[in-house]
Formats: sequence, C-alpha cells, structure tokens
Amino acid sequence: DPQPYGSWGNGSAMRVSPIAWVSAEEVELMEWAEATAMPTHDHPRGVIGAQAVALAIWLARQGRERDEIRALVEALSGYDLSRTVEQIRPSYRFDVSCDGSVPEAIICALESTDWKHAVRLAVSLGGDADTQASIAGAIAEAMYGGVPTAIATKVREMIPGDLGLVVESFRVRWE
Repeated sequence: DPQPYGSWGNGSAMRVSPIAWVSAEEVELMEWAEATAMPTHDHPRGVIGAQAVALAIWLARQGRERDEIRALVEALSGYDLSRTVEQIRPSYRFDVSCDGSVPEAIICALESTDWKHAVRLAVSLGGDADTQASIAGAIAEAMYGGVPTAIATKVREMIPGDLGLVVESFRVRWE
C-alpha cells in the first residue's frame, strides 16, 4: 500500500536535482519539486526540503552569486544558512529530517571551492553523510559546471544497463 505517510525526511531533497535542470521558470520548479516529494515525503517540511535544494541548484545553474542563493533559499525555507561548516561540525549528529540535514548540505555547497570540496565538507559532518553529500554535490555540480570528468566517467561505468541509458539520455539532453 504505497501511500504517503507524512515523512519530513531528507530523501525528498536528495532526489530532486533533475527538476532543477529541466524547469524553465521558478514557478514550474517549485511545482515540480513538490510533485517529486509528495509520493513519499508529503509533510510540508519534506516538500520544503525538496524545493530548497531545487531552488539552490536552479539559481546556481543561472550563475547567481552565493549570497543571493543563500538569501533566496533562506526566504523560501526558513533555514539558517548563515552558519559555517566549522560551526556546525562540533555538535552535528545524525539527522534524517530535512530541517536537520538539508541546510547543512546547502552550506557545504555554498562554502566549497569546487565539487570535491563540497562533497568532502558534507561527508566531514558525519551523520547522514551519503545523503548530505548527494545534496551538496548536486548543488556544486551546478555551481562549478559539472562533476569532475574522472569521477563522472567511473560512476557511469558502474550504472547498470537500462538505468545507464536513462542517465546518459538525460545528461546528453540537459548538459
């Protein structure tokens, strides 16, 4: 019985990134980000988490400055993005909620100097590191013009059959 169950978890934010590549306008972006969250993360905070990440990626793709991305995502989500990774790290603990992990991932991307740095900062926090690294990496991909070629090539080699064709088709169309 696959029904939404009021989840506010960060899975909605982790999987929303393709929406930021295909949305032409911000209104469309917000609607589609909500639509991707609703089947499994229909709590309002789960939806906001997805929308915040989609907005950060979408703005980065447009070449917007970090301060503008920070301000617009804060206004949408209510997240405190003024902290630094160094301020977060000492007390951060495992948290799968959007409110407890998405802002941290966004901060990692905004504080980074390149894609690898964004992912490493997210992992350095501990906690739900794989999800936070996915979110930070998705934002950093848009900020820095892609994933480093060696990493992208290796990952594409590991994606099985039909899924690999879907990923490649999307990449060719939207990069």
